Amino acid sequence: MAKRDYYEILGISKSADAAEIKKAYRKMAVKYHPDKNPDDASAEAKFKEAAEAYEVLSNADKKARYDQYGHAGMGGAGGFGGGGFGGGGMSMDDIFSQFGDIFGGGGFGGGFGGGSRGGRRVNKGSNLRVRVKLNLEEVANGVTKKLKVNKYVGCTKCTGTGAADGKMNTCQTCGGRGQVTRVMNTPLGQMQTASTCPSCSGQGQTITNKCTSCYGDGIVKGEEVIEVKIPAGVGNDMQLSVRGKGNAGAKSGVPGDLIVLVEEEEHPELKRDGTDLHYELYISFVDAALGTSVEVPTIEGKARIKVEPGTQSGKLLRLRGKGLPDLDYGRKGDILVHANVWIPKKLSREEKDALEKLKDSENFRPDPGKSEKSFFEKMKDYFHN
Repeated sequence: MAKRDYYEILGISKSADAAEIKKAYRKMAVKYHPDKNPDDASAEAKFKEAAEAYEVLSNADKKARYDQYGHAGMGGAGGFGGGGFGGGGMSMDDIFSQFGDIFGGGGFGGGFGGGSRGGRRVNKGSNLRVRVKLNLEEVANGVTKKLKVNKYVGCTKCTGTGAADGKMNTCQTCGGRGQVTRVMNTPLGQMQTASTCPSCSGQGQTITNKCTSCYGDGIVKGEEVIEVKIPAGVGNDMQLSVRGKGNAGAKSGVPGDLIVLVEEEEHPELKRDGTDLHYELYISFVDAALGTSVEVPTIEGKARIKVEPGTQSGKLLRLRGKGLPDLDYGRKGDILVHANVWIPKKLSREEKDALEKLKDSENFRPDPGKSEKSFFEKMKDYFHN
């Protein structure tokens, strides 16, 4: 099923500024928050949908890419690398970890996330950046790359908890909530404030015996082979995000993202201009005068193109639909062939004599009249190449 427009989800226009986007998201998050809609799968889906829209529109780079390419620029309906560009595939942990500040210290159940999470802090792993080189054929057709990435992964010895025995203890200071509250008497009455628990750093749990492999962090250095599906039509320097494939979060936290930077390799003959490709064709002035057919390179191989008699240097020939696909709509551009008439620098005695005979011909003047085609046919062997 096709994804809904992000602006439509949040009920805002494309001209909305950052404050309006944040306000609209907060309104949607309050309306469909799991604490207000327990066991309501539809509300949870809308809650995630709103978070996904906000995750993209609140980021200037992602918003610009979305405005230009739509969902295709975010990975389309199918997602990118299983996780989607932008916000696709967000879990509840992702949302609570990234956007908890939307509600400040209020919200539901003592903090954004409420319920069993309470106000506990969830560690989020850092993002990773990698470069992927693509040739023109891969850009045109899309490609799946397997990337070997060095990163922090969850410790297998303690299953990512950081505890030697895998057991976490409920923090005695905050009772597992991750926050401590203080009541202060003021001239206006009592005021209650909430702050991160100093004993467990907001996690709600403590460790008695730290794991000897990860020293209590729950993460260790490792590597992972990540399969990344890159859609057709991506451009040089475009950034794609694979959700949850960055560094693992400490103590069973939320993993970061893998940011993939596309680096397009230069083609030896074809030059890219958006979805169009340009090719410089050089032909002899004999072929330009008489006409010919030549092979030009395309992404798929070679294609034959007709050069009409009397073709002038600088004329543009077009191979329709032989260019690159549009990232959003899939429509293909063209190959634009620039005809360049090549003039030889060195001539043999016979070639010079032949040209001298044509020097006074009307067809060699800017306003040609009578054709000298028959004479050109005789000379074609001299100047064809």
